[in-house]
Amino acid sequence: MVAAGDLRRVSQSLPIVILARHGETDDNLEPLRFQGRTDTPLNARGLRQSEQLADTVAGLAFEEIWTSDLQRAIQTAKPIADRIGVEPTVDPRLSEGNRGRWEGLVMNDVAEQEPELFEEWRSAGGSFRFPDGESLLEHQQRVTEALDQITASGRSTLVICHGGSIRTALCQQANEGLDGFHKWHVPNCGLVRL
Repeated sequence: MVAAGDLRRVSQSLPIVILARHGETDDNLEPLRFQGRTDTPLNARGLRQSEQLADTVAGLAFEEIWTSDLQRAIQTAKPIADRIGVEPTVDPRLSEGNRGRWEGLVMNDVAEQEPELFEEWRSAGGSFRFPDGESLLEHQQRVTEALDQITASGRSTLVICHGGSIRTALCQQANEGLDGFHKWHVPNCGLVRL
């Protein structure tokens, strides 16, 4: 994770790729829900967070902004793009994982109704697949493909995406497999240097 205070120091070693999680949505509040590809907008706090994130990164030399195709990521990218004058590249490969039939459900309810499958989720791993949804490995592969394209450009880039997408990238970067998926916590508008 990159603390806002360390961001200017990190940005001096350009080019860099920084990942940022979108601002808060109502599904990020207790009781937590499986949000996945549900196209949930930012709530009022999330909109304020995106403005604060824009304040944090506005003075840095980002040449590109990439964003997931979900509105919560696009809404987070907009104030940043407006301030630095860069049109975001929207890429669905950066989207959150498809949580299948669990999307929109409260996590505690799923844990109670499907305890064995929920425990498999908590153990994660590349072979885990959401019921009627995507596997963590498939999620990681598409995110990695997008990030490989972004880093190959050699441009300093801010990537606005999702907690799960960032965690798959961190697992890839740490070369530890997807068993470490749940050890990472990425807060709303949290920053991670790739």
